[in-house]
Amino acid sequence: MPSKPKLGQNFLRDPQAIERIANALGDLAGETVFEIGPGQGAITRALAARAQRVIAIELDRDLAAHLRLQFPRERVEVVPADVLQFDFAAEAVKAGKRLPIAGNLPYYITSPILLKLAENHAALDRAVLMVQRELADRITAAPGSRDYGLLSVTVQMHGPVKQLFTLPPGAFSPPPDVHSTVFRWRFAPRFAELGVEDAGFLRFVRFAFAQKRKTLANNLRAAGYSAAAIHNAFARSAIQPQVRAEALSLEEFARLWNELDREKAAPAAGAAFSLND
Repeated sequence: MPSKPKLGQNFLRDPQAIERIANALGDLAGETVFEIGPGQGAITRALAARAQRVIAIELDRDLAAHLRLQFPRERVEVVPADVLQFDFAAEAVKAGKRLPIAGNLPYYITSPILLKLAENHAALDRAVLMVQRELADRITAAPGSRDYGLLSVTVQMHGPVKQLFTLPPGAFSPPPDVHSTVFRWRFAPRFAELGVEDAGFLRFVRFAFAQKRKTLANNLRAAGYSAAAIHNAFARSAIQPQVRAEALSLEEFARLWNELDREKAAPAAGAAFSLND
């Protein structure tokens, strides 16, 4: 077994937490389940005991080689790959249905992984993921709270989220400097329900949260929307002109976006999409 993590991994050691993560996915009998970052195989073992097959995606090739020695190939397929390049859709097509996913997400690329999963929502049914506690607070935040922002809206537009439990640093080896929170995400996108086009709407939300200290109207003006279009859209949406983006629900964002679209407003071209609001 590799003695030291090469990529900054913190391996979960708490047996009860491992069981809770696997159980949180629900009934896995006959299922194929993805696992992101299996590391030394603690969660993998719990998933393999419940599911028909586990597809374990591990970037560290030494760890991947060790995992192959631990598990029978017909039960656990170890894929030495970057999860950001992994083809979830192809595996879902093979299985003939959307698949569950679990993972202890690396802190340094958590947001890109969440965006990758959101983009692959058609291949995924539900996820149980562990992230840094502060990030989990942002993911699950409600409108009007300090943590509510671009990450909250992006994840929640792809389905409901719920925090399950939090673990102290001592549950891991080596212990990280932060607490970690496990949350469940059910993939049920709301774009069609709310009458918005996904790429355009998320671009609009990125503009809305560009500078959280500014009002929503000021952020939209900075993005290139005209003052007249903003005024008319706010009035028809019944949204107060001095509101900040963090006060708006998903439904209110959708209503405002649709009204701006009616105004034929043309914002400036934006940068590549990022969840780091």
